[in-house]
Amino acid sequence: MTESPTVLGTRPAPEVVQAPTAAGMAAYREVVRSAVTATQSAAQQSQPSPVQVFVLASHRADQTVRALGAEAEQTPTVVHLSQEIWLQRPVQPSEQITIELDVLGARRDARGARLSLRSVLTGAGGQALAELVTGVLLTGVTIEPFGEIPTSAAPTGGTAGESTVLTRAVPAEMPPRYADVSGDDNPIHLDTEAAQAAGFPGVIAHGMSVMALICEEVIDRYADGDAERVRGVGGRFSQPVLPEESLEIALTPDEDGHVVRFSCKTPRGPAIKSGWVEITPAQPASAATEEKQVGDV
Repeated sequence: MTESPTVLGTRPAPEVVQAPTAAGMAAYREVVRSAVTATQSAAQQSQPSPVQVFVLASHRADQTVRALGAEAEQTPTVVHLSQEIWLQRPVQPSEQITIELDVLGARRDARGARLSLRSVLTGAGGQALAELVTGVLLTGVTIEPFGEIPTSAAPTGGTAGESTVLTRAVPAEMPPRYADVSGDDNPIHLDTEAAQAAGFPGVIAHGMSVMALICEEVIDRYADGDAERVRGVGGRFSQPVLPEESLEIALTPDEDGHVVRFSCKTPRGPAIKSGWVEITPAQPASAATEEKQVGDV
């Protein structure tokens, strides 16, 4: 395969961004929970969404992908195909985050080029924060294949337990609200004419808003409402979700409860496939108290 000198020979310089304030992260969490029926305590509500790190990394990833299609005759469309997130710790309000990005590889596709990107985030003091692998389709672009497109690193093993099936819907006001809190103002999520020009029947929900919504359902049911127990989330996007469209969400925990697998489908077919959320075991109350005391010294 031919390497791409533009991508592999010139790694984008690390980018430093600032995490949202506590109020900003709470606003994001409020939006993605707008279709969730369960309530949370004030302490639980103050925790950042496990998907918050994607919001921090997505601007740099989008810029990099669009730069690869800059010479195309027509402005290419970026289609989010898959997302995997691994978390080492929660984001702290207003902390400075360093983002390092690599384009791992590209493959030809009948509609353009498939790309895989890895983003590594470090926080204050150089502490590891998160790693993300993003799969995208860049339409109408020809790129010589290079590098590798990694297979999913979803957790394996574990005997499946009993499934829970939920029926939810993305509220009509969620796409514009999500655009405000995430910074993703792609017109296909906001403008009917733009969405129809791109081949959709109308505006579509942000794929990551749906994944974040499902993650919240998992947190409520399998992590005792504690978002900080989530250590990973991922899945493959099959087709878009329309606002107010019925969503059937199936949640299947492994017997030990450390991994919850999920799928999401609309009346038109699967929307998210091969979804998973990884959860750490609950910390004993005595250990949590001791940890807080040490942190307070």
